Amino acid sequence: MKNVIVINTNQEQKTINKNIYGHFAEHLGRCIYEGIWVGEDSPIPNTNGLRNDVLEALKQLHTPVLRWPGGCFADEYHWKDGIGPKEERKKMINTHWGGTVDTNEFGTHEFMQLCELIGAEPYINGNVGSGEVLEMQEWIEYLTASGEAPMAEERKRNGRSDPWSLTYFGVGNESWGCGGNMRPEYYADLYRRYQTYVRNYEENNIYKIACGPNVDDYNWTEVLMREAARYMDGLSLHYYTIPGTWENKGSSLEFTEEEWDTTMKKALKMDELITKHSTIMDKYDPEKRVGLIVDEWGTWYNVESGTNPGFLYQQNTIRDALVAGVTLNIFNHHADRVQMANIAQTVNVLQSVILTEGTKMMKTPTYHVFDMYKVHQGAEALKIQGTEKQTNVHVSASKNSNDVIQVTLCNLSSTESEDVQIDLRGCKEALTNVKGTILTAQEMNAHNTFDNPDQVRPRSFEKGRIEKDQLLANMPPMSVLLMEVS
Repeated sequence: MKNVIVINTNQEQKTINKNIYGHFAEHLGRCIYEGIWVGEDSPIPNTNGLRNDVLEALKQLHTPVLRWPGGCFADEYHWKDGIGPKEERKKMINTHWGGTVDTNEFGTHEFMQLCELIGAEPYINGNVGSGEVLEMQEWIEYLTASGEAPMAEERKRNGRSDPWSLTYFGVGNESWGCGGNMRPEYYADLYRRYQTYVRNYEENNIYKIACGPNVDDYNWTEVLMREAARYMDGLSLHYYTIPGTWENKGSSLEFTEEEWDTTMKKALKMDELITKHSTIMDKYDPEKRVGLIVDEWGTWYNVESGTNPGFLYQQNTIRDALVAGVTLNIFNHHADRVQMANIAQTVNVLQSVILTEGTKMMKTPTYHVFDMYKVHQGAEALKIQGTEKQTNVHVSASKNSNDVIQVTLCNLSSTESEDVQIDLRGCKEALTNVKGTILTAQEMNAHNTFDNPDQVRPRSFEKGRIEKDQLLANMPPMSVLLMEVS
């Protein structure tokens, strides 16, 4: 049975915020240290301590925004420990993630330089759980104030004379859990207080993000929107795709067809969560001024055998690529409310786009999905009327400033190929050109390794064709397909 999809090319829904394709780098396992930061004296080629291969890979993705320093780590992080001469910085124990010693070599200056080098906007999470209001206020001043402000003078002494531009700031993280085990009423009042001191200096204008719900805690959204919506610009949402239970999440490499199907079903739940939380937000914010910020999402499995349990290191297969593809499609569908998303995490942790091992670096299947989908950044989302058969094929579409139509499709089946017919309605001119890129594999657990880093990689797709404003293709099982039509 053919999947019939109708795309109205003249009914633009909303601009897809490029920040939907954002990333998240926490002081967790080998994400920062070894993954991003190797130090100036490392034999690994680096720029001021930041490894060059990772910088180049993130630039290729057009990484729009990067979240830091956490995560749970954010609410035990004290920013003043991470500035000044590195040999004088105060060490700390990373109590959440493996109990290791964090040297604080990677701090505010290093993070802001990282963002500058890859062309990303910084998204910083402030410490509400164990930090004071003054600490947060002074961090903003240190980052963004000029002139004779005390923290600006401190920044100058540490080698940075000009202030940075900081757009996104999160007031606490997971305040319902690791960030303080708070009730929504308590956090709403605390948020109102703390955000007051997240000041705008000179021309800098901060987009304030409140801690939102965990998965389907709709009461949390209700309380936060009722009590604090007028003080926020964004509300976060966290949801991880876990095929098993919290205690036994399942393996990243060894799984059955049934587990594959369960993973896809749980990935699709993101649409339900966004829809229901958005409905509550609409009640208090019908103009959709407050963005939904999905700043933690991705697959979460048991850690790889022989690795530190607190480092959350897992392999990344074609299954993860499908989860990424369908999730990004969902974000595109909700471009009116979802204004940012940050996959967890950038390097060596959970659903990473990059893995490193000493001097080696490789791009995961998830990386390639982000690379394919970057065409949607800043494009106009197109209205899709749906399919006759919605079990396996999942789609989103956009149109860029050159009137190129970009369609991304996922075949979620691990066994069945799918015929796709896309009716492109409302075209100004006849469409004649189609360019395709596909990511697929023969095995459900196909993945890249340091010895074979290109086993799962995008390839040209030559089987898409145009017939009378219909885009036709046959998608192999477990595939992600990009077709660009003009």
